[in-house]
Amino acid sequence: MSHYIAVNVIKGAHALADRAKKELDRAKESFGAGAKAEFPNTGYFLPVIYAMTGEKVEKLSDMDRVIGIVDDLLPPVPEGRHYLPYLGEALDAGMATLFCDEIIEGIKYIDNGKCPYTKTTNPTEDNLWLGAADDVIMRERGLEFVDGTAPGFAAIVGAAPDNGTAVRIARELQEKNLYVFMSHDTDGKNMAEQLAEEDVQMGWETRLVPFGKDITATVFALGFAARAAMSFGGATPGDFRKVLMYNKNRIFAFVLSFGPVSDVRFAQAAGAINYGFPTIADTDITQILPTGICTYEHVVSPVGHGEMVQKAIEVRGLKVTVHKIPIPVSFGPAFEGERIRKEQMHAQFGGNITPAFEFVTTRDMGEVEDGRIEVIGPEIDDVKKGSALPLGIVAEVAGRKMQSDFEPILERYVHTFINEAQGVWHMGQRDINWIRISDQAKEKGFKIAHLGTIIHAKFHAEYNTILDKVQVRLYTKEEDVLKLRETARREYAARDRRLAGLTDEAVDTFYSCTLCQSFAPTHVCVLTPERTGLCGGYNWLDGKAAFEITPTGPNQPIKKNETLDGVKGRWSGVDAFLNEASRGALTTFNAYSIMDNPMTSCGCFECIAALLPMCNGIMTVNREFAGMTPCGMKFSTLAGSVGGGNQTPGFVGHSKQYIGSKKFISADGGIKRLVWMPRALKEELAAMINARGKEEGVENLTDMICDETIAETEDKVFEFLQEKGHPAVSMPSLI
Repeated sequence: MSHYIAVNVIKGAHALADRAKKELDRAKESFGAGAKAEFPNTGYFLPVIYAMTGEKVEKLSDMDRVIGIVDDLLPPVPEGRHYLPYLGEALDAGMATLFCDEIIEGIKYIDNGKCPYTKTTNPTEDNLWLGAADDVIMRERGLEFVDGTAPGFAAIVGAAPDNGTAVRIARELQEKNLYVFMSHDTDGKNMAEQLAEEDVQMGWETRLVPFGKDITATVFALGFAARAAMSFGGATPGDFRKVLMYNKNRIFAFVLSFGPVSDVRFAQAAGAINYGFPTIADTDITQILPTGICTYEHVVSPVGHGEMVQKAIEVRGLKVTVHKIPIPVSFGPAFEGERIRKEQMHAQFGGNITPAFEFVTTRDMGEVEDGRIEVIGPEIDDVKKGSALPLGIVAEVAGRKMQSDFEPILERYVHTFINEAQGVWHMGQRDINWIRISDQAKEKGFKIAHLGTIIHAKFHAEYNTILDKVQVRLYTKEEDVLKLRETARREYAARDRRLAGLTDEAVDTFYSCTLCQSFAPTHVCVLTPERTGLCGGYNWLDGKAAFEITPTGPNQPIKKNETLDGVKGRWSGVDAFLNEASRGALTTFNAYSIMDNPMTSCGCFECIAALLPMCNGIMTVNREFAGMTPCGMKFSTLAGSVGGGNQTPGFVGHSKQYIGSKKFISADGGIKRLVWMPRALKEELAAMINARGKEEGVENLTDMICDETIAETEDKVFEFLQEKGHPAVSMPSLI
């Protein structure tokens, strides 16, 4: 191969080596050779250096050894030659470049006062740049590259020619489920800054990650890839061949280069080529077309901005499966973490503001017209900004292999599928759902009918083995919603009754539900025969059926294995699964306790239980109740504190149905600890509560449970409990 580009690479690598040496000398003079040097919160030291050489850089003096390796790798700057006949020297120079990048970036973290990176996982108004990913992010996001949720990433260097192009390319990459890592600038402007000017949400949740404005910040993308090889690929530090081959074969990444390409940027591209990551440029630079290190071409240029993403996917050999849904906004998992604040929304539905529900039901083949989407009532164009409408979502499905047991599984996925639309937000399920459509989505032409379009398309895409036809009706008149909600509620209750008589002890396997990890990355719902999901929409049988439909989905079997504590509900197999599914955030939980390592809570729970210390009992409040509770917090405040995947002793999210379970906080005294709940909830569940109370030797327990019409403060609740002789008053202390 004859490549003029190799000369530029070597020149750029030498320029960075000179910079790294000067900055290292200055740092040692300022902070001392023994000063701690590392990327924050990682066990991988400076990850590219660690992965390729095995060198553990822990202090500034350790960088001297790396500088020695750089000097050994760097070929001399060519003199009098117009090209180099092979890639070898350029690849060595590219790897040396990455080592220099990490030295420079590592030095930045020593002086925290001058460190350019924010300490959060999302950009702030004051600081866009996130810097190196820590190991928590690596566990949460790196696994997506293993299971195929994220097939790869685009490392974007420089700025697009204009903001509109930057947004279009970012959205196209998001729609293909790719992460977007941004660094460097073109004439002082970075793509992340362009996106910020257009109010595009960035951060790890949306997969648009602004690493840094310096060219050396490009190494954070390659450091992420190196850690993936060591974390998930079994590569040991120093086994550079295994690290590089893992990335070539498993991490489908590429570089998109915008604007003029300097020698230093050429050197970064050569570093990426070592990994098998090609570069696609919009400027007319020398191409490297023959295969060798990369799967196909190494450098391709010039490529028009409208074709860059598709060309990169083609050159990298990436197989992206995208089900194009005919809606006017972008669609994909990258938008699941999007939030829509009240001031950003055009309309909302449910959320205790209006009646709402979502319901999947099976029909005969002749009763369903596939693709029929109807809105019965006002459309979004018929209402003003900030409006709240009722909404009943009824999906009628038919299929030769469809079973009624599968209905709640499909129903629960409505949450995930709607959330993947840009500018649309969904929370909850069954009859506690809450949806918002943003101003931007409405301006682009998104309508209520498009919710049905999404459900139809995704049901077919994900469940084509059991479904043949799907039609969706969306009701926005209150009288229709109220009437149909009662029909849905009767079916919800029938589903819940299917578990009657089945106990936790009678089975050796539980089931997980991780559908809500887009909102609560460390949350793991454990479905047992006697404990439904926090949302109330999933029970043990649903988890079992979901696993049968989709063996690789979010409902996985959990073998109980050894019983570690039968009273509190702790098993070795469950602990092991929690540790893995939460990416190490959780090591154990007790199924039957609110006080000792309770289950985590997401945000879709029907109720929240909380300790009332003075009363020696617990209160529970449902999502529909908007008033103050005796613990001094409203439901919304409690949800913010308890949700998000937190494990909070004294607090736990749960379903309404779980209150009637024999396992309801049974390790802490069970239903006899229930001392306060909203009156409407108490009346709704009165028969169930009294039946459980009678089983525990307490007649008419609901008469002893306080509510907001009697008392709203804990001291007044306690007075009521004493007057009524509530059993919690004389039980052993919870604390």
